[in-house]
Amino acid sequence: MKVILSGIQPTGTIHIGNYLGAIKQWVEMQNFYRVFIAIVDYHAITIPQEPKKLYENTLRTAALLVACGIDPKKSVLFLQSHVPAHTELAWILNTITPLGELERMAQFKEKSEKAGVYAGLLNYPVLQAADILLYQSDTVPVGQDQMQHLELTRTLARKFNNNFGRTFKIPKPLIEKSASRIMGLDDPAKKMSKSAASANNYITLLDPPQEIRRKIKIAVTDSGKEVRYDPKTKPAISNLMTIFHAFSGISYVKIEKEYQARGYAEFKDDLAELIVKKLEPLQKKYQEFSEKNKITAEILEKGAKEAGRIAETTLLEAKKKMGFVI
Repeated sequence: MKVILSGIQPTGTIHIGNYLGAIKQWVEMQNFYRVFIAIVDYHAITIPQEPKKLYENTLRTAALLVACGIDPKKSVLFLQSHVPAHTELAWILNTITPLGELERMAQFKEKSEKAGVYAGLLNYPVLQAADILLYQSDTVPVGQDQMQHLELTRTLARKFNNNFGRTFKIPKPLIEKSASRIMGLDDPAKKMSKSAASANNYITLLDPPQEIRRKIKIAVTDSGKEVRYDPKTKPAISNLMTIFHAFSGISYVKIEKEYQARGYAEFKDDLAELIVKKLEPLQKKYQEFSEKNKITAEILEKGAKEAGRIAETTLLEAKKKMGFVI
């Protein structure tokens, strides 16, 4: 089976953009790929974290992923910090990464304007490259905003292979276009984000029904009342239609036809009920699972052992090729 590696930061709670753009794909891929899912807690600390919240968010993220359908019998779910090879390979890759490449990263430019600049934020893409290359990943599910980072990973893999001999696979991107980029409910020009200033930007997987209905009701819409998919001239309603399509599987054409003479209000009411219905079983499963913290810990421990075994093999090969005494 081909290998897929993906990661998620344990910062804040998971929202429907994370679910539709990534997690839902991972669940479907479990039957066709060897899936490694890292909860990337080292990446999380490139932005200052409150220790207690980081701890709680990490365990909640693990429980939510299982509630969403990540099966520990099919996928390897683990914490990045539990596999030391990630940081060790990141250091090795740092030694062949031009500084200019990191300074040109769009996300670094954006985030460094908002806060103090730390070396961890600059080196984030190198650690991400290590995450991917350690598992000889064939494919990496990415959104358009992560393509630059994946291209750096591919560049570093080629450079290492050329300098020291073939060691790493060159991973290919996998982009699910239909729901890969869910935009904010309060601003359709920006991607839905759990770090947004307002909680009205997103719907979390654990939002109660009344909160989901409230957020959809006040979600930004475009001028007019026509429910029509046109991201350029009607970005707000098109974003809501993307959410509807992703949760229901109904085509944009059918959605347009269904609400042809009904307007935004009825469409929003139905969208809210659809989301409530789809999240209800997930929330129930999460509640049952999170009450058994011991099981969560056991899954992460088992995942770290399996991930560590493979990662250490790759790391050892890379170190041998570089001339380290093993």
